[in-house]
Amino acid sequence: MADAPNEPQGSALLSSQSPAAWKMSKRQLIPKNLAVTSRPRPRHHTTVVTLPVVREDQPTPALPQVSWEDYDSDGEGVGFRRNRRNMSYRVAVAAPPDSAPLPLSTQKPMGEGGGTGSQPLSSQESDKKTLRRKSNQRKGGSFKDDPPRLYQEIRERGLHSEGQSGDSEPTDEQPERDIVVKSYRPTQLTWSQLPQVQDILHSIGAEQRKRQEAMFEIITSEFSYQHSLSILVRHFKNNKELKGTMTQTEHHHLFSNISVIQAISQRFFEELDRRHQENPVIRDISDIVQTHATHHFQPYIIYCSNETFQQRTLQKLLASNTTFKEVLKRIESSAECGGLPIISFLILPMQRVTRLPLLLDTICQKTPEKTFEHGSAMFALKTISKLVKKCNDGARTMERTEQMYTIQKHMDFGKIKPFPLISASRWLLKRGELLVCTEELSIFWKPYKSHKSFHLLLFSDVLIVTRKKSEESFTVIDYATMDNVEVELDCSDKQPSQSSKTGSSSLFPLKLVMKKNSEGRTEQIALAAESQIDRARWVTALRKRKQTDPTSSLTQCEVNKAYMPKESDELGLQQAEVVLILQREDGWYYGERMRDGEKGWFPASYTTEITDCVVAENNMRRMRRLRETNV
Repeated sequence: MADAPNEPQGSALLSSQSPAAWKMSKRQLIPKNLAVTSRPRPRHHTTVVTLPVVREDQPTPALPQVSWEDYDSDGEGVGFRRNRRNMSYRVAVAAPPDSAPLPLSTQKPMGEGGGTGSQPLSSQESDKKTLRRKSNQRKGGSFKDDPPRLYQEIRERGLHSEGQSGDSEPTDEQPERDIVVKSYRPTQLTWSQLPQVQDILHSIGAEQRKRQEAMFEIITSEFSYQHSLSILVRHFKNNKELKGTMTQTEHHHLFSNISVIQAISQRFFEELDRRHQENPVIRDISDIVQTHATHHFQPYIIYCSNETFQQRTLQKLLASNTTFKEVLKRIESSAECGGLPIISFLILPMQRVTRLPLLLDTICQKTPEKTFEHGSAMFALKTISKLVKKCNDGARTMERTEQMYTIQKHMDFGKIKPFPLISASRWLLKRGELLVCTEELSIFWKPYKSHKSFHLLLFSDVLIVTRKKSEESFTVIDYATMDNVEVELDCSDKQPSQSSKTGSSSLFPLKLVMKKNSEGRTEQIALAAESQIDRARWVTALRKRKQTDPTSSLTQCEVNKAYMPKESDELGLQQAEVVLILQREDGWYYGERMRDGEKGWFPASYTTEITDCVVAENNMRRMRRLRETNV
């Protein structure tokens, strides 16, 4: 192969416009694994790789000269060579001015039209999108000109503290086509990409631009949110076939006042959009958030308080109503729903209302202090935070009250002196089975043959030891207030064996010491858990923990997948939330949610540890701000 003209001996020009490439027709002289090996490691936000666009009315850009030494991955300068590989690849895949676009550059952005992003657009569809984009630019353009995206499939950058999301300066160029590496999808356009602000970007400082992006993201994410709500109302709630498979009470418990929530979101978005249409450089939106949080968002409290009935009704219908399950499956598989389950739509109001304080906090960070706008943003943050607290308290109170009522109804005190279980200051912390053990020769722990286990009910102020009579019925063996209960670990570093004819298994022992002040006696109960994580969770629940020090340097983790709690001692997680790790045990973390201080267990696989010290410090500052506003 001849060298390219005017090129030094021993180097090669990797480009579709090099003489060697033209000689080989449409083939490109790039290593076949370059697209894979040179990509940066994906982060937890959407990564967009923009391909340069070559227009006919523009001169052909000078192509960089890349030698084979740039592909050496050993020695010094690895990062520099990797960056050059990325650059050479992006330049190499740009089509020559007079040739047809290469297949790679015609890939549809992931998620548009319900696709995955790997299917190429036809030339006719591509031309239509290009014409529509240019038409929008002539008219001024708007993020509403593109099809709205489902709120479940986006993650606002404002949910992160500064630096965590890889926040970089927005580019001034409008990309014609993108290759989107799937992790999360962006929320529509960014403010800097709007055609009507292109001419004034040079006169706007970096900090002011970040503030505009933060405000604009609330508008665009509200647009996606109310679009997802409309699908929930139109395709699920108003579906006559689905409604015919359940009773009117079940239908009300399942959908509650979601139609009211949708109308609220619509009015909120329209007012935000009106403010944006008045001037592309948004003056402020904190006053709008403040007004709606004070006067219009109260139905969110009702919806969140109904969460317990909603979840229980959905589980009951899926378990016992075959017709409901079949109809629901057909609706969920429709293109409009994006193949997402109904539960992802039902929890939208809870997700949105808890994200708003974090988005408002981002605006506070980007607004200069001691200004009217900063004071307005802080006032709005406090107002929306108080609303979120009422939503959380409403949901928690309703769940606890129903749970306590159900437990007391199935509890038999027998000869034990009963006491009223239902109380506004009492709630269930943890319940479950523990093996009753006896020590023989200080070596083996064996469960009693007649009564193999006790069912423990641990409340905020009392521990009740019971024995199951049936699946939902219990006989009380003993109880004591938490002030008189101590937990001890025996042989914590060992795993005592349980001998049997069929083999052996490991048990994890713990001992309860229950002091009976009224009777002047102390009772000890030797118990054992069947797994290390089960014992750890019981010990954590039984032992009083000190309040977390906000200034402590605890490890933080970011949630990369939402988690719905299955037991009372577990912590519910939303995407992009940050949690302080207080304890680790066998694939589980015990942690504290930074936005509201709630504690519980959750799977470690749903999170990623934060190792950047700057990001961690920013998160701690954000936590202190949110705690001050009583989130």
